[in-house]
Order: sequence, then C-alpha cells, then structure tokens
Amino acid sequence: MKQAVRRPPWDRRPPGELLGLALRAAGLAAREILEVYAGRFEVDSKEDRTPITEADRRAHRVIAEVLQDGSPYPLLSEEGPEAPYAERRGWRRFWLVDPLDGTKEFVKRNGEFTVNIALIQRGRPVLGVVYAPVSGLLYFAARGAGAHKAEGLSPGPELERATRSARDLPRRPSTFPGRIPSRPRQAKLTIMASRSHSSPQWLRYLEQLRQVYAEVEVLTLGSALKSCLVAEGRADLYLRFGTTMEWDTAAAQAVLEAVGRRLRVFPARRTLRYNKESLVNPAFLAC
Repeated sequence: MKQAVRRPPWDRRPPGELLGLALRAAGLAAREILEVYAGRFEVDSKEDRTPITEADRRAHRVIAEVLQDGSPYPLLSEEGPEAPYAERRGWRRFWLVDPLDGTKEFVKRNGEFTVNIALIQRGRPVLGVVYAPVSGLLYFAARGAGAHKAEGLSPGPELERATRSARDLPRRPSTFPGRIPSRPRQAKLTIMASRSHSSPQWLRYLEQLRQVYAEVEVLTLGSALKSCLVAEGRADLYLRFGTTMEWDTAAAQAVLEAVGRRLRVFPARRTLRYNKESLVNPAFLAC
C-alpha cells in the first residue's frame, strides 16, 4: 500500500509554496476583473462612500476560495465580512487582501489598479503579491525569497509559469529572472503621488522638498503600484496623508522590505504594522 507523504506544518513550509498559492489566487481574480472591465458595469457606493463594482465582488470570491482551500489561515478582505478585533487579535498568521485596489482607476478605465494579497505574521507582512491585470505588471516577495518583478504577464499561461517558478523559491532563486535589486538613490529626487487623492499637507511637503532639492520629479499613479516603484528604485519616496486601510499597503510593504526599503508611519518613523484595533492606516512614507 502506498504510504501518504507527510508534509511539514504550514509555518515550516518553504515561502515559495505560499507564494504559489497567492499568485494563483491573484491570477484567477484578475480574470474575473478583466471580464467585468471589458463590458459595461454599474458602480455602487459602500457605507464609507467609496465605490464598488461587480469586479471587486467577483475577485474577492475567487481569492477567498483559493486561499481558504489551500491554507489554514483566516482571511481579512476589503470586500469580505468584518472580523471584530476581539476575534482578530488572536490571529498569529492571516491573509490580508484587497481584491481590487484602485476601484476609482478601474471606473476611469486607465488600467492603474491591482490585486493585492499579503500574508501577515505577528503584525508584519511576510509575503506580498501586487498584480496589475491590464498591463500584466507583477511584483511579489516573501521573507527568505527576495522580491521579484515581471512585466506583460497575462492572467493565463504566462502567469501560471511564473507561479510554478515562484514555488521553487528560495531553493532555486535563478528560476525566476526578474529579481528586484536594491538600487542607490539617483541625483534628482523622484516622488510618487496618488492619481486620485491629494491633500493640502502633501502639497506643503512637496513645496518643502523643492526648497531643498534642485530637481524634484513627481510621478502620479494609482493603487499599490506607487510603493512598488519605490521598491525597484524608480522613485525615491511616496508620502501618503489621506485615508488608507491595511489591505491597501500590506502587499507592497512586503515587496519594499524584501529589498531593504521601508514603509514607515509619518512623521514618527516607526514601521507600519498590521492587525491593529482600527484597520485605518496613519500617514505613511515609503522610502
């Protein structure tokens, strides 16, 4: 009789195994999003007056199914049921998900929206996937496996190949070619700004920077892609004063930290942490 293969507990398995699971969930969610994106859709408003579409709902459903079937960890999603802090405070590890980050960009049809999936361990993101379905731009990282980037990956066979390669990390790091190096700062200062959100505080901070630096370039972009550009060295910093939630930032923070960059509370400079009693983030600086 064939003996069953004994597998180690989830928290002792290679990071590539969980990365593969998160990438698969992101790819399936992207298919649902693009199907809605290709046609006509209605835009509803949630209680906090932020927009939601059928793409948000469908992406959440498929991500929840994949992650909960494939791992023992609880799920906290922007579009999922609320989990009271009395329940969450005992979570050692959990998935933190924004099924469609940048719904305003989705509604504008500019392509600058992402699927964000992070694994949180004791308040810190230890794994993150940020995938832009329209452009096929993919960032992913895990503690012990580095940070990686690929471009032009459609949510089909191309992403499946990346998923299979990710499962080998870090045992065979060369299997995925798009490793993000840690790059030095450039001569000029390049800062990221939100495509759909601004504030008087941010404008004052920008003016202060222009008084210090001879050349300041501002790049505008939607969703978690702003922090990912800081991670790969294409921008020096991204400062956000407006309201964000934990699921907006966790996946990109995992990518930032994997290349030695940081996402810090501003101006306190402590590292942004997760599973707080309030899921609202303070002002933060990716740098």
